[in-house]
Amino acid sequence: MRDEQVTLSKQATLDILYEDDWFAVINKPANCLSVPGRESDKLDSILHRAECLFGEAFSIHRLDEATSGLILVAKTHECQKRMYAHFREREVKKEYRALLRGHLKGDTGQVRKPLRCDWPNRPRQIVCTDEWSKDSITFWEKMDYEGQTTRVRLTPFTGRSHQLRVHMQSLGHGIIGDEFYDDQYTNEPRLLLHAYRLEFRHPFTQAWLAFVAPCPF
Repeated sequence: MRDEQVTLSKQATLDILYEDDWFAVINKPANCLSVPGRESDKLDSILHRAECLFGEAFSIHRLDEATSGLILVAKTHECQKRMYAHFREREVKKEYRALLRGHLKGDTGQVRKPLRCDWPNRPRQIVCTDEWSKDSITFWEKMDYEGQTTRVRLTPFTGRSHQLRVHMQSLGHGIIGDEFYDDQYTNEPRLLLHAYRLEFRHPFTQAWLAFVAPCPF
């Protein structure tokens, strides 16, 4: 009985914005895993909750545990395969919102700095130009100054791990609440980074779809 209550509780916290026979669009809360971790106490995740609800579920892409916002979950292997191709060919448009420390100068810009894992300090990533680094590109647009912070719109052209977080920190403006890259981190309750918009062609009907999850900060 207790296990059933836990499962029902997890289903209730799965915020589904769209669902059809092939996939679901979910608004992930901050501080929630996208997929289960290796340890037994890391089972709870968006993918696991989707498996409890749909019977089967397959990962298409991931958000950092600390990041909130839009994430896709496939209901079939074929959907997963087709959506993998969309992401690989950069046919999926992504937009994030973030709140940065300080006042970022200018209205728009591009960060193109190669990244790789900081192996002694995993899962941290670093800007590096060695043979293991991967080209990484982020476009940014200032939305407004809010006190001593800057609200920005971020569009990743590539999708490296922690890309937006490292690129903003490399400009001298870490994302507020980032325990890895915010130099002024003071144990804020969450990372102020949100996957705000996803646009892509439906993998089966070919209809163009656009989804937005309102920014919670």
